[in-house]
Amino acid sequence: MASQPSRSAASPAPTTDPKELRRVAVSSLLGTSMEWYDYFLYGLFAALIFNELFFPSLPGAAGTVLALLTFAIGFVARPLGGLIFGHLGDRFGRKATLIATLTIIGMATGLIGLLPTYDQIGVAAPILLATLRFIQGLSLGGEWGGAILMVVEHAPPEKRAIYGAMPQLGSPIGTVMSSGIVALVTLLPEEALMSWGWRVPFLLSFVMLAIAMYLRLKVEESPVFQQLQSEQKAGEDKRAKVPIAELLRTSLPQIVLVIITSLFASGGFFLMTTYAVNYGTAVLEMAPWLVLTATLVGAVAEGIAIIISGRLADRFTPAQVVTGGGIVALLMTIPIVFLLGSGSAVLAALAIVLGIGVLGLPYGPLGTLLSQLFDHSHRYSGVAVSYNIAGLIGGFVPSLALLLQTRLGDTVWVIGLMFAIIVGMTAIGGALSGKAVRRRQALAAGAAD
Repeated sequence: MASQPSRSAASPAPTTDPKELRRVAVSSLLGTSMEWYDYFLYGLFAALIFNELFFPSLPGAAGTVLALLTFAIGFVARPLGGLIFGHLGDRFGRKATLIATLTIIGMATGLIGLLPTYDQIGVAAPILLATLRFIQGLSLGGEWGGAILMVVEHAPPEKRAIYGAMPQLGSPIGTVMSSGIVALVTLLPEEALMSWGWRVPFLLSFVMLAIAMYLRLKVEESPVFQQLQSEQKAGEDKRAKVPIAELLRTSLPQIVLVIITSLFASGGFFLMTTYAVNYGTAVLEMAPWLVLTATLVGAVAEGIAIIISGRLADRFTPAQVVTGGGIVALLMTIPIVFLLGSGSAVLAALAIVLGIGVLGLPYGPLGTLLSQLFDHSHRYSGVAVSYNIAGLIGGFVPSLALLLQTRLGDTVWVIGLMFAIIVGMTAIGGALSGKAVRRRQALAAGAAD
């Protein structure tokens, strides 16, 4: 049963002050950049050295598999975080919820840099590592959806897609920051890297937390939530008392569409970063600095693609651009596979760049598209829970790819096949989501008449 339009389905007046709109956009961008930096940083170290630091007694690839599984634990936490913070965001406001998510992930990441290793405290070390990774995921489960909604709900209708793409830039910026700092610390002598060098990138999160928090405290609440508060004071409270219950009652089809459409954002991305880093260094014997440089350049390409697709989505529609971006990514699968299998380290690095970069095309307008699928009364919960269920599934893609590699051999077609399936789902989900948005808009227009 599709979500029915309500009086709150009509968008309230957006922010008219350009200065405030820029402040909201920059705050959301910096917040998501920090959150993704924290999140990606863990993935890179899980692929490179966490097997030695926290799982040294396991033979062969077992330590790497477990290190990547602790990486995936963060994705298990994300739907729960979406549920918790989605409820808070729908009931008590976007701003306060985003301040909480930012604080939690910043502290969790910084504490990872203070953890003792397996050699120092034994099995307690990987347990503490997995716990902090779970907390990271919990926080990120509420961050992304809230940051998207803050910008989209402030922006004027004709610019919602490009402003909605601003928090999306947090992903490539976080990748550039994490890849860059990891590339620098891996230049240290191995003894220094394994003893203290790996801790530095995590400890920097404390500094970034202070900066991002300062900016986030200055933004105003979303106009949509302000309208819901006004209706409450007027005796017409449109806020769902239990947002997740209303979401499940009215919007199950939308949840399924979001999962199908959004799987590329985690599954495709981490296939081309976390798994590709491990594959490039362990199988192709590429130098770690070259693989990390490829992820950095790929993130820059992704950022450019996000800006382009955000602008295109305001000219056309977010659904059309997400669908088209999925098709382009699908067509890029074959050259990516052949470049990876070329035997040339430089061409393999180029494949990683292309794989990451092309994902920016559907990613730019994705948040704006998802916000169009849900009613205001449970929008935060709808976006956060459904997007993070897709994140949960996608978080296991690197581990699944590694397991397939152990069964099928060191073939690049593992990457090609999984990438093609994931971005093909994006194209299908984007097209179906477009139909759902048009149907929802038609119902809202009919109710207004």
